Amino acid sequence: MNKEDQVLEPTHYTVWKMQPITFIMENRMEFWRGNVIKYVARAGFKGDEIQDLEKAIRYLEMRINELTTALDNPLIN
Repeated sequence: MNKEDQVLEPTHYTVWKMQPITFIMENRMEFWRGNVIKYVARAGFKGDEIQDLEKAIRYLEMRINELTTALDNPLIN
């Protein structure tokens, strides 16, 4: 596969009927949610599966921290 194909249709996303970016954008998902979907969808298809799952966890933890902070500081919202 040439370089342009890897940019337009990377093999780690073409295993699905719909690329994660298409699903994310069509559903107007938030950045954090889209990244969780992206990393989970490609886990095991590009490099280290554990690393991709840890990246998804990182975005989930950031969102949890954001929500926790908002609950602890209601005047911030």
